[in-house]
Amino acid sequence: MRGVIILNKEFMLNMIEDLSNTMGAPGFEDDVLFKLKRYSQDLGETYEDTLNNFYLFPKNYADDKIRIMLDGHSDEVGFMVHAITPDGMLKIVPLGGWLVYNIPAHKVKVRTMDNDYVTGIVATKPIHYMNEEERNKPLKDIAELSVDIGASSKEEVINEYKINVGAPILPDVKFEYWENKDIMIGKAFDNRLGCAAVLAVIQELEKEDLNVDIVGAIASQEEVGLRGSMVTARSVKPDICLVFEGSPADDTHSEEYMIQTGLFRGPSLRHLDKTMITNPTLQRFALDVAEKYNIQHQQGVRTGGGTNGGVIHTSNYGIPTIVLGIPVRYVHSHYGMATYEDFENTVKLGVEIIKEFSKDNIY
Repeated sequence: MRGVIILNKEFMLNMIEDLSNTMGAPGFEDDVLFKLKRYSQDLGETYEDTLNNFYLFPKNYADDKIRIMLDGHSDEVGFMVHAITPDGMLKIVPLGGWLVYNIPAHKVKVRTMDNDYVTGIVATKPIHYMNEEERNKPLKDIAELSVDIGASSKEEVINEYKINVGAPILPDVKFEYWENKDIMIGKAFDNRLGCAAVLAVIQELEKEDLNVDIVGAIASQEEVGLRGSMVTARSVKPDICLVFEGSPADDTHSEEYMIQTGLFRGPSLRHLDKTMITNPTLQRFALDVAEKYNIQHQQGVRTGGGTNGGVIHTSNYGIPTIVLGIPVRYVHSHYGMATYEDFENTVKLGVEIIKEFSKDNIY
C-alpha cells in the first residue's frame, strides 16, 4: 500500500487564509483569480476566459489520456447595491442564497469604482424607535435592510465614497485558525476551500506518471446559477469530473444517525442533491479507494442544494461526476467553520482517486 501524502500544512493554511480573505462576489471574482494565478505559477499553464473562469493545465498534461476535470468555484455569496437613498444609505439585493435574519448587524465591505473597499454596517431600524408590533414582526425581506457606510447623502456616496448602483458587497471577516482545536474560521469557505483543494491535488500529483490527464477548472458565478461551469465543462471537455466543494455541515442540528456532513469526519461523498444523482459506478470506485487507503470519509444524501456537478454531469455527451464535500458549518452566512483535517483528507482522497483511475473504472 502506498504511503499517505503529507501536505505542507503551513503553506496550505496560508493559502486557505489568503483565498478566504480575498473578496470575490459572483461576477467580480477578479481578485480571487489573481491569487489563484499566483499560487499556480509553478504548477503549469494557466489562463482565464471572459466569464472569469480560471484554468490550470499541469506541467505533466499530455492531452492524450482520459481527461479528469477538477472543479471548484471562485465566487462567494454577497450582495449588490440596488439603490442609494437620499440620506446616503445603500439598499441591497442578494448575490446567492441568504437567510435574511442572518444578515443584520454585521460588517461588510463595499467595492468602490476605484476597486477599493469601504466598510459598512448592515442596518435595520433601531429597536429604540420601534413600536411593539415592529419589534415582534419577523424580518422577512432583504428590502428592509440597508448598508450604512457613514455617508449623509446620495451625492456623498457617489462623489466621495466612489460607490454607485451595481457595486458588490461582501462580508467583512478575517480568517482565524485555532491550532489547539484544528478549527478554521472565515468567510467564503464555500468555495475557497474547494479552490485550495484543487491546487493542492495538482501540486501533489505534479511529479506523478499518471494514467490520466488532469485539468483544474475554477468556475465563476456558481452561487447565482452554476453559470461558470456551463462554460468550463464545454471548454475542457472532460471524460470525468471531481467537484471539490465547501458543503453545508449538518452535525449541529441532526440526530447522530442522520449526520452525513459532519466536522472531523472527512469529505462527504454526495449520492444525491437537487441538481444531480451521482454516477454510481464512479461513486463506488471513489468509496472503495477511500476504504483501501483508510481515508476518513462520509456519505451524503441531500434533499436540497446543488453544486457545479449539476451542470457538468449533463454537459457535452454526459460527464460522470462526483462531489467531494469539505464540511463547513454555517455556509451562506458571514462566518464558516471547518477543520484542516477534513480539508487534508479531501485532498488525499482526490489524489488517490486520480492515481488509481483507469478506463475500466467507469466505462
